[in-house]
Amino acid sequence: MPVLTQQQRDAFWRDGYLMVEDAVTPAQLAALRSEIAAWVELSRAHTAPFGPPTIDGRPRYDMGAEHTAEKPALRRINNPSDISDAYREVMLDARTVDMVAELIGPNVKFHHCKINLKLPGAKTEVAYHQDFAYTPHTNDDIVTALLFLDDVDADNGALTVVPGSHKGPMLSLFDGERFTGAVAPDEEKRALAQSVPCFGKAGSVCLMHTRLLHGSAANRAATSRGLYICVYTAADAVPIARNPMPSPNEGRIVRGKAVRFARLKEALVELPNQPKSASFFTVLGQDSKQAAE
Repeated sequence: MPVLTQQQRDAFWRDGYLMVEDAVTPAQLAALRSEIAAWVELSRAHTAPFGPPTIDGRPRYDMGAEHTAEKPALRRINNPSDISDAYREVMLDARTVDMVAELIGPNVKFHHCKINLKLPGAKTEVAYHQDFAYTPHTNDDIVTALLFLDDVDADNGALTVVPGSHKGPMLSLFDGERFTGAVAPDEEKRALAQSVPCFGKAGSVCLMHTRLLHGSAANRAATSRGLYICVYTAADAVPIARNPMPSPNEGRIVRGKAVRFARLKEALVELPNQPKSASFFTVLGQDSKQAAE
C-alpha cells in the first residue's frame, strides 16, 4: 500500500515540500532523542569540535562559539548514521524512505545525513539557500527528509520555505568570487516575504525538493529544536561535485536497485566551494567554538 496519497504527492511537486506526521515509530523517535541527549552531555566536556572524525578527517560534532559546559551549543552531528544504530535504522528503513521512493523512485540511493540542532540560547541560524547548489547532480530528483526530533513552533527556530521556488531559477551562493553559502541579501529579503513556516510535532517530517529555497532563524525558546536530515537521490542522479559530508554509506541503494545509466538534465550549474570546517555554519559566518578561542 502507498504511504503517501496522490493528493500528497501532487502537493509535493506543486509546492516543493510536504509535511507528514508520524513519519517514524514512537520507538524509533525515542531512540533518536536518547542519542541526542547523550551527545549534548558529551559536548559539555569539549571546547572545540571533536570526533570521532568523519571519513574526510573532519570533526563529527560541531558547537557554536557561544558553547559552554553550562550552556551547550552543540549544533551539528555529521553523518550520525555512521556511528549510531538508531540513526542508521531510520536512514535505511523508516517510513520516510518509503515516502521518498514514492516521490522519486522506485530506485533510490542515500547521499548523506546530518543533525542540525538548536539548543536553548544557541545562536545558530540558517541563511536562505537551495540545497542543490551544495550538492549538484546530473538531475534534480533529490529529496531531503527533515525529521523533527522535537516539537517545532514559532519560537524555537522553525524551518521556513518558499513554496514553489523549486520551479524557479537556481540562485548563486557566491558574492563575486567569494562563496558565502547563501543567496544575495536582496534575494533573501524577497524569500522572507514569501516564506511560510513548517511547524509540527516531534516525529513529523518535512520532505523538501533540493531546489526549494529555505532557511531558519535562531532559537528564541526554552525548548530545543533538532532535525535529523537525510538526503536521498534517484539512483540515476550522479553527483557532479564532491559530497560536502562523505560517508561509507554514500551511494547505498535504500529502495529498488542500482542502475546502469545516469540521467542528464540540461542546465547550467554553479559548482560550490565545499566547507572544510566541521560544518557549513562557518561558511555562513557563524564561528565554531574553537574559532572564538
